[in-house]
Amino acid sequence: MAAKLFIGLMSGTSLDGVDGVLADFSGGRIAVRAYATAQFPVALRAELLALNTPGDNELHRAALAGNGLARAYAGVVAQLLADSGIDASAVAAIGAHGQTVRHQPLEFDEVGYTLQVNNPSLLAELAGIDVVGDFRSRDLAAGGQGAPLVPAFHQALFAQADETVAVLNVGGISNLSLLPATNAASGISVLGFDCGPGNALMDHWCQTHQGQPFDRGGQWAASGQVLPDLLAQMLADPYFAKAPPKSTGRDLFNPTWLAAQLGTVAMAPADVQATLAELTARACAADVSGYGKDSNLLIVCGGGALNDHLLDRLRALLPGVDVAASTEHGLPPQQVEAAAFAWLARATIRREAGNLASVTGARGPRVLGAIYPA
Repeated sequence: MAAKLFIGLMSGTSLDGVDGVLADFSGGRIAVRAYATAQFPVALRAELLALNTPGDNELHRAALAGNGLARAYAGVVAQLLADSGIDASAVAAIGAHGQTVRHQPLEFDEVGYTLQVNNPSLLAELAGIDVVGDFRSRDLAAGGQGAPLVPAFHQALFAQADETVAVLNVGGISNLSLLPATNAASGISVLGFDCGPGNALMDHWCQTHQGQPFDRGGQWAASGQVLPDLLAQMLADPYFAKAPPKSTGRDLFNPTWLAAQLGTVAMAPADVQATLAELTARACAADVSGYGKDSNLLIVCGGGALNDHLLDRLRALLPGVDVAASTEHGLPPQQVEAAAFAWLARATIRREAGNLASVTGARGPRVLGAIYPA
């Protein structure tokens, strides 16, 4: 009998922890049987964040961080199995993306690299379940960006028969999927790319000035005033003008980038937070307007979907577009990316392509990932 149960794990660029789902594909479409989440231990989060920039003894530190991440993953897997009453032997595989710490596609030697800290072998040992990891490098080998990978899943989950649908995932970085109507004329491809920063800069600023991991509901940003000159300067970064396929990460949009934008001029912290929220909203809205003109529906997922201020700004910037959290369309926002990696793991096990060449720029469809047997 074909395997039906898969676990998907996601620890994204927000670095807020691990989300995991136990996904059931027996009905043809994905159904989430259990959801679990866990925050990173403080030391592990700090190390994963530090590994985004060059430092001493990186190979040693990255290897140990991979071990720590595998243990955190295993804890979430154990919680999913306990909550669902499912035995590990019933799960076909775990999709474990790892933690992206460097993303330099097509750079240096026309292939570049993308680096995810992980130890899938240790996770397979701890969980007793086959693990699929290393999803991105096969797409890079075929000339692609290796990201974003979620648009293929977005297509399977959110596409509608008679309407183009836009899906915006706002994690640490924001990425957009544009899904043509399934009844549309052939030749219209799914489009997807990274818009720019999502929560990463807002979270950093909130942690620095409020001592909180994130701006709950965007309330702090809503209390400030957008600084027009700072916003214009940020939006002038060349990344925003690049045509897709394109992808980015903390390699670019990080505290060093923000410090360079701020310079030495004194600014009220709440006003900077308001401007960072507006930066995310403007960049995403411009991409929806520019590349998804025929879409009247924007489904928002990821942690940013819980930011009421950000959603209000998207609605104001996209009049006539129905901006809705993904809960209204099948899955709660914080389950979508974890479910995507369950779906991608299933594609790997079935030897099906997991990428979309129209999204990543790869030379064609490729089976993604490497399998680590339990």
